[in-house]
Amino acid sequence: MPRRVNGEIIERPGKLGIGYQLRFTAYGKRESVTLNSRNGWTREKAEVELANILADVRRGTWKPWMENVAPEPPDDPTFHEFASQWVAGLAHLGERTIEDYKWALTNHLLPFFSDHRLSQITVAEVDRYRAAKVRERELSQVKRTLSNNSINKTIKRLAQVLDVAVEHEHFTSNPASGRRRRLKADPSRRARLEAEQVGVLLEVAGEHRALLATAIMAGGLRVSELTGLRWRDLSLADDRLTVACSKTDAGRREVHLAPDLRDVLVEHKAASPFQSPDDFVFPTRRGTRRDRNTVRTRILYPAIVRANARLEAAGRARIAPDVTFHSLRRTYASLMAENGADAAYTMAQIGHKTASMTLGVYTDVGNRQHPANERLGSLLRGAEVAHSGTNPAGADARDNFDTYSSTTETQHLRA
Repeated sequence: MPRRVNGEIIERPGKLGIGYQLRFTAYGKRESVTLNSRNGWTREKAEVELANILADVRRGTWKPWMENVAPEPPDDPTFHEFASQWVAGLAHLGERTIEDYKWALTNHLLPFFSDHRLSQITVAEVDRYRAAKVRERELSQVKRTLSNNSINKTIKRLAQVLDVAVEHEHFTSNPASGRRRRLKADPSRRARLEAEQVGVLLEVAGEHRALLATAIMAGGLRVSELTGLRWRDLSLADDRLTVACSKTDAGRREVHLAPDLRDVLVEHKAASPFQSPDDFVFPTRRGTRRDRNTVRTRILYPAIVRANARLEAAGRARIAPDVTFHSLRRTYASLMAENGADAAYTMAQIGHKTASMTLGVYTDVGNRQHPANERLGSLLRGAEVAHSGTNPAGADARDNFDTYSSTTETQHLRA
């Protein structure tokens, strides 16, 4: 009588789902076949499959699965796991670029895709993510909603991560690539603040008034330039600020300070516990360099909320929701244009290599006049008499500014 063929099923949970290991003897050898719930297998189906295998063994027709089926699919990590490995491989890129990539991942992509296995990220899921970001904006579910362009930017980051996943054979094609995954681009709009809005923003800035005033009026400093500013970079006696570290060669420059801004910085230094030449001008409470994202999220954006409440109560135009820290840089250029400053001088103050952006702002502003433009004119007037593209003569600039120093706005800034 032939020997009875028996088998058993061992269930093992794993990161790819529940594994069902079929154990049995075939032709005098111990064999096993593993089925996985990720591929649609259940305990019931595994029992049926084991019965079929045992029947084939008895008939002598069974062959080891390695001869009949494709190999097990590769490891299927979560998006969080794979994206973390991707970021770890970016060390060759610049600090700002890595920070930008982490912003998209941490604040937008991971909250949605974190627990998704790579195999679960389909075209439909990418479209669902896109729709969720639009819904956040429509329902004001978050403090800082994203424009269409910013949503597209996060999808581009997702596509970059998944491009590497394609190379690792997790996908045959990238589900986040292609124009159909993107939203229609927003109309080109260069957000900036009007002079009146700047005045109110500085009024409500509180302990960060000197920081925001410097960001706007000291040649439109980039946020990295502002956070990296040290007292050795300021020559307050000469009304000069030196940008020693910038992302461009043109960005390393000398900036002329209007006297009122100089006075604000003198007061700020006198009140600061960190006054040594190597100390940061706008440090954290521990004296360390501020994080550029923190400047935006904990200083600028809350100040905009307070400013908008005051502007709305006065029946004035609110600061646009798409204003960013970079908009302050554009604000400086527009205020200079509105007050008649020479474009070449403004370009040197801002640190542009070419005049295209500066002249673009000037062309946009044109010669439009508005009573609100004069409210902050006294803060910029010292720049108007400067020699184009050079450091101005301090005495001439100061004398010109003094004719406006009795205005209400100037008195308020000094208060």
